[in-house]
Amino acid sequence: MSFSVVIPTFRRTETLFGVLDALACQSGPPPFEVVVVDDGSGDDTLPRLEAYRASYPFRFFSQANSGPASARNRGVREARESIVLFLGDDTVPEPPLLSVHARTHAEKRPHPVAVLGYTTWPRDLKVSPFLHHINEYGLQFGYGLIRDAEAVPFNFFYTSNVSLPRDLLLEVGLFDTTFPHAAWEDIEVAYRLMQRGMRMLYRPQAVARHHHDITFASFRLRQEKAGEAAAIFYRKHPELGDFLAVPLARQPPARARWSRKLFPLWAALAERSELPGARWALDRVLKDDYLRGLRRGLQGTGGGIPSG
Repeated sequence: MSFSVVIPTFRRTETLFGVLDALACQSGPPPFEVVVVDDGSGDDTLPRLEAYRASYPFRFFSQANSGPASARNRGVREARESIVLFLGDDTVPEPPLLSVHARTHAEKRPHPVAVLGYTTWPRDLKVSPFLHHINEYGLQFGYGLIRDAEAVPFNFFYTSNVSLPRDLLLEVGLFDTTFPHAAWEDIEVAYRLMQRGMRMLYRPQAVARHHHDITFASFRLRQEKAGEAAAIFYRKHPELGDFLAVPLARQPPARARWSRKLFPLWAALAERSELPGARWALDRVLKDDYLRGLRRGLQGTGGGIPSG
């Protein structure tokens, strides 16, 4: 069993080459190649890829900027091995990562599987309560919410560290490129994959370190974009309306004007503190940001949703 490690990249040379170097330090890995797709970075990414000398089979490709879904699709099409492992251009694999994925795929099962590894923060980063929360409880990732490692729901399919059979991805039609942002396109393909009988397993021993600067303010913007993308998801799969919180988006915002100022201030405390109620306020504000984006997205698709 051999792996194709597929890494889409866009203007992140400061972390991309850390990912590539770490792949040379894997402990007991299966045979693998690495495929990097530069999504129209327009900086020094391509010259540096041309100069890079890997100790493993390594290929790279370039395309006009089309988004992460398109870049992953290009990587899958160019891949030569039977199992595709997706990493981010800012998720640096720990030495056991590839071997853990390989051992799990080698186990005999009656159905195809995806293997989800654990993406967390760098060892030398002081992890604030805010960063811990969004990594473990379902806003960016939700590893702390996984109840059964042998039966992981489709909404945990995180392309920062996940592997699956290449043929199965090709069979379902790859990632949907109509999603405008890096949000929901991975969950949507997982939904289709599981409808075809795939199961997902969680192996937290396959660790990748996420080298990405995130603040409360930047994450609020991300949540709005996720809401906009959720409207596209809903149009494709209306049966998931409750999961995507569409009924809530159909209601006008109910909070009093004073609370619209208070909650963001209170939630911002969660970026640095464990004050009682701070995490609740954090979730409330980020949920409102998501719903604002979802309303806007549904308006754009004829949803007739009141603005917030």
